[in-house]
Amino acid sequence: MSALAVYVPRDSVVHRLPAGTKLLLLVLAAVGVLALQQPWQVVVVLALIAVLYGAARIPWRTALEQVRPLLWFLLALGLFQVVVAGWQRAVVVVGAMLGLVLLATLVSLTTRTTAMVDVVVRWLRPLRRVGVDPERVGLLVALGIRSVAVIIELAREVRQAQLARGSSSSPLAFIVPLVVRTLRHADRLADALVARGVED
Repeated sequence: MSALAVYVPRDSVVHRLPAGTKLLLLVLAAVGVLALQQPWQVVVVLALIAVLYGAARIPWRTALEQVRPLLWFLLALGLFQVVVAGWQRAVVVVGAMLGLVLLATLVSLTTRTTAMVDVVVRWLRPLRRVGVDPERVGLLVALGIRSVAVIIELAREVRQAQLARGSSSSPLAFIVPLVVRTLRHADRLADALVARGVED
């Protein structure tokens, strides 16, 4: 089972914050990241995030494990930004992306999934009048959160199978079996939902 984005029980000030407050702060942080323009600003933001992880008593190893699956993507993104916009813009874009991932993961590591789903359902209840089903949206949120960890675990299994067979490191040889396994997982999940009376 993947250890990514799984709730880590601790007695910390970050854990004790209400789930709604953490989700709202995460949204505000995502908006604030758009204002970053200089590399030093990114450094300050990442330093503040490191302080938050320390306050939450989340081990550094756990924190680094969260971004490891994104390293190749961030590297490719950084190289692209260097070519089209220069190294300073690359630092801002990659740093902002890294910061948002770490913040979102911190929320997941310090907040139970049920608490986050309850907040989403509560926020959406006023929209019931216009046809929105808050409970169904909450179910989708819970499945989405869970699916991230599942897909990352499937990617690890595919990579381990490649290494065991001595296969090439071709991106296509990695992506195709990952997509196939992901679709199979989606089919099994859909069958399980239908079996439990959840409509399409």
